[in-house]
Amino acid sequence: MGLLRISVMRSCVAFIFSVVLLVGWCFAQNPESASATASPVSRPTDLTPDASGAVPVAQIRELLRQAEEKDIENVKQERNYTYIERNEEHHLDGHGAVKKVESRTSEILEIYGEPVERLTAKDDKPLSADEAKKEDEKIQKIIDKRKNESEGAHRKRLEKEEKSRAEDRKFVLEVADAFNFRLVGSEVLDGHETWVLDAEPRPGYQFKNRGAQILSKFKGRVWIDKTEDQWLKLDLTAIDTFSVGFVVARIRKGTHVLVEMTKVNDEVWLPKRVQSHLDVRIALFKNYDEDIEQTYRDYKKFRTDTKITVAGEESR
Repeated sequence: MGLLRISVMRSCVAFIFSVVLLVGWCFAQNPESASATASPVSRPTDLTPDASGAVPVAQIRELLRQAEEKDIENVKQERNYTYIERNEEHHLDGHGAVKKVESRTSEILEIYGEPVERLTAKDDKPLSADEAKKEDEKIQKIIDKRKNESEGAHRKRLEKEEKSRAEDRKFVLEVADAFNFRLVGSEVLDGHETWVLDAEPRPGYQFKNRGAQILSKFKGRVWIDKTEDQWLKLDLTAIDTFSVGFVVARIRKGTHVLVEMTKVNDEVWLPKRVQSHLDVRIALFKNYDEDIEQTYRDYKKFRTDTKITVAGEESR
C-alpha cells in the first residue's frame, strides 16, 4: 500500500508539467540518451495578457514547450547527482488531528542509469546493523542484475522508457488546451523573477488523450522563471473526487500538492520540497488521510565512471 500511496501522489504532481515529479515525486529514464552537452539557450517567452488578464493559448503553448525542454535537460543533468530524500508522513484521524508521525530517510543513487533508493534511517534514527545489511544486499542485487542484463532485455527496457516519455510529452502539450490560464502577476522566489499563472479547467473541453482527462479535476497555480522559462513552484488542488490506478483509488476533493524546485551548481533545476495533503480511499478497504512532506538535499555530482560499491568493495 505504501508504494501505491506514493504512486498516487506522484500522479497528481505529474499532470501539468510531466514532473516527477515528483516528487517522486519523480526521476526520469533512458540514461543512454543523456548528454553532458547543454541545450541551446532559448529566448525567454514573453507573456502578454489581453484586457481580461487571460494569456493567449499560443503563448502558453510556447512557454510549456520551453519548460518541457528545460525538464528534459534537467533529467539529463540529474543523472550526474546523488542526493538525500527525507519523507515525513503525518497520519490524521477522522477529525484531522495527527495520530502518528513517521519518517524515512534515504540516499538516492544512480546504478547503471537507474535511480535506486538506499534506506538509511527511520524516524531519524540510523538503521540497525541487520537492516543496513539488507539494504546493501538489495543494492548488490540491482548491480548484478543490470551488469548481467542481455542486449535484448536492455533494448526492450529502453524502448519502454521512451514510450513512457512520449506519453508524458503528450500530457504537456494538452495542458495549454485543457486549461484557461490567467496571468495574475509577478513574484520573486529565491531571488528569481517569476510569472505567476492561475489555471482553471476549460469547461466542455474534449480530451485527446484518455489519460489526460484527470486534468479536469484540478486547478492550480504555477510560478515560472521569466529569464529561463523554468517552473520553480507548482500548487495543485483537486476540485472534485475521482478515481485512478489499477487498484481503484478514490482521490477526494481537496487533495493538495505543492512542489518547489531549486537550482543546483548553476546548471540544473532539481526538486527541493514536495508537500501534499492526501485524502484517498483504496478500493473498499483503506482510507489514507495524511499530510506528507518530502525534502531533497545534499545534491552531489559524481563522475559517470564512478563505481557504486557495497559489502566492502573498493571504489575508484
